[in-house]
Amino acid sequence: MVRTAAKTTSRIATHMGIAFALTWLMTGSAALGGLAAVIEPIINVALLPLHEKAWHALARLARTARQRMLALGLEKLSQTGLHIAVAFGVMAWASGSLAFGGLAALIEPVLNVIVLPFHDRLWDRFGKSGHKETEQPHQHENERNGAYPGRTLVA
Repeated sequence: MVRTAAKTTSRIATHMGIAFALTWLMTGSAALGGLAAVIEPIINVALLPLHEKAWHALARLARTARQRMLALGLEKLSQTGLHIAVAFGVMAWASGSLAFGGLAALIEPVLNVIVLPFHDRLWDRFGKSGHKETEQPHQHENERNGAYPGRTLVA
């Protein structure tokens, strides 16, 4: 549970870092970069539950498995469009330029698609190595003592 919360927090920080870096590189302003990095996630967090609620209501109308899969695919495309629109709006507002807004709307989602899988792989690798390190000593200690979970030792 703690690991999941830490991974999610790290994922959010990575997403915000991408938004900050992109805005800073495009505008030259760290203040606008920080503003965009905070505002974009807030808008997404506010809009996504409404988006999901609307799509879940539509998905209930689907009668066949094929219709449900189509609804799911359309929901994901719509969610992508929502993210692109938010990135565009935030960058256009922060920079005052529709061109920067359009560029951010194209680049920011692509950067997230490229960077976040590496982030997740790193966390998975970190989790596996940490898992082995924490369980291995206990396993050897139990074998040395002759204790096994669920069994009582008879002397």
